Amino acid sequence: MKIGNVTLPDLVIAAPMAGVTDKAFRIIAREFGCGLVFTEMVSDKAILHNNKKTRAIFDISGEERPVGVQIFGSEPQEMARAAQVVEENGASIIDINMGCPTPKIVKNKEGSALMLEPERAEKIVRSVVKAVSVPVTVKMRKGWDEKNINCVEISQRVQEAGAVAVTIHGRTREQFYSGQADWDIIRAVVKTVDIPVIGNGDIWSGNDAKRMIDYTGCAAVMVARGSMGNPWLFRDAVRCIEGLEELPPPTPVERIKLAKRHLKLVVRFKGEKIGVKEMRKHLAWYIKGLKNASKMRTEIFKLNTLQDVEEKLDEYEKSFKNS
Repeated sequence: MKIGNVTLPDLVIAAPMAGVTDKAFRIIAREFGCGLVFTEMVSDKAILHNNKKTRAIFDISGEERPVGVQIFGSEPQEMARAAQVVEENGASIIDINMGCPTPKIVKNKEGSALMLEPERAEKIVRSVVKAVSVPVTVKMRKGWDEKNINCVEISQRVQEAGAVAVTIHGRTREQFYSGQADWDIIRAVVKTVDIPVIGNGDIWSGNDAKRMIDYTGCAAVMVARGSMGNPWLFRDAVRCIEGLEELPPPTPVERIKLAKRHLKLVVRFKGEKIGVKEMRKHLAWYIKGLKNASKMRTEIFKLNTLQDVEEKLDEYEKSFKNS
């Protein structure tokens, strides 16, 4: 599959997720076969203010390409200037966020609030496309709410403005992440535009990824919450799309071993204090559903050093080896 001039090795893409898809997560996702990874969303204003924390979010140095960077904002010229900075930083693809439902984002007319202003959305895309030479894509939702379902119209508009692919999350902003994703609306967009459509929403298994492509006709799938603590989902999605069977799920020991590796990577990139704190949620996802997971989670959340967390995970791993 191609997105503009960027060729993807397969049809599985990792969604940009705030607080989740940092450098460590992206490296692991690629190791499990994910064809394209994205940074967490980055504010255009923070990019232009040269904010240190923001620079770290879109630091993709040393990573296997392609890597996309997702930006958000509401002003065409600021978005264009931010996109130029991101391109200079090595982004393979620039994605424009029109899907984030968070109140603090939408109150500034950013994220999914742009779906309430189709003309502004189109102007932003046109401005960014003119400013950079890398492919520009857009991620959006089904619409703002059930009375305002307009992703078909906005997809047409952004295609006209120069976007080379769109990702459709089959939920409205009002739904946030509740209810069932509407795959029919993804299919409707596929039938309407000429650019590749990436389907997003309710991919929890490799078979879900294959079903979405078969049902909607989308060009690729974007995997989001299902991959948290479960990068094996990327591997299974690639396999199922290629007509192979899913492999057996990881054993508890395999899950804990990968959690420990993920922990080390995060600490390497962010330092011990921040790394240990930020990894807590990831560790909780890795061990979810395992025996004594709740007790383990409570204990891990009290620990502040890499050594203490590693020792606790070693102890937990041994409990499965000896059972």
